[in-house]
Amino acid sequence: MITSFKDFLNGLFANLFSKKSNVKIGLYGPPNAGKTSIANRICMDWLGEEMGKVSPIPHETREIMIKEKIKMKKGGKTLDFNLVDTPGIATKIDYEDFMRFNMNKQEAQKRAREATKGVIESIKWLDNMDCVVMVLDATKNPYSQVNITIIGNLAARNIPVLVVANKMDLRKANLKKVEASFPQYKVLGISALKGYNFDDFYDAIYKLVK
Repeated sequence: MITSFKDFLNGLFANLFSKKSNVKIGLYGPPNAGKTSIANRICMDWLGEEMGKVSPIPHETREIMIKEKIKMKKGGKTLDFNLVDTPGIATKIDYEDFMRFNMNKQEAQKRAREATKGVIESIKWLDNMDCVVMVLDATKNPYSQVNITIIGNLAARNIPVLVVANKMDLRKANLKKVEASFPQYKVLGISALKGYNFDDFYDAIYKLVK
């Protein structure tokens, strides 16, 4: 009886997983952590096309971007999902920061307004996420006010989270520091630029959704 009940539960969970549709996976994190670079690699791997523009200028992504009907196939498993790339979240946006990238005052102020609006939209969209990939720059201090704010919002909503330490191809990258900062979550080191560790990344996505 116990064995048959376990089989029933296993079958039930398997069916629930296989029938999930329109799963929304959100990419969240501070500006310039590499969210769009990761989104582009995911889309290239499974759709053959990129998702958005990448730039060294902060807040290049200032609007929610969605790529629908991505079908990931790996190891005999299939996952259909919608990928949501969000504007970088910041606690302070100063137009003067953009002027350092050869923007005039008017352009910088416009970008700052758009970036502020983007932050608000990112937080609003948390309520639509089934799970979130929290993207951090592995070369920077992970225990920042912005990152703590994002993690706090995710925890409050009980959203499944995978923490990704991006830019592991750089010498200053410190995976252990990211792991120590967020021990309650699985932390995975990757490089969106080099494609490093993306097989493990996709395996982690499957487990996150399941």
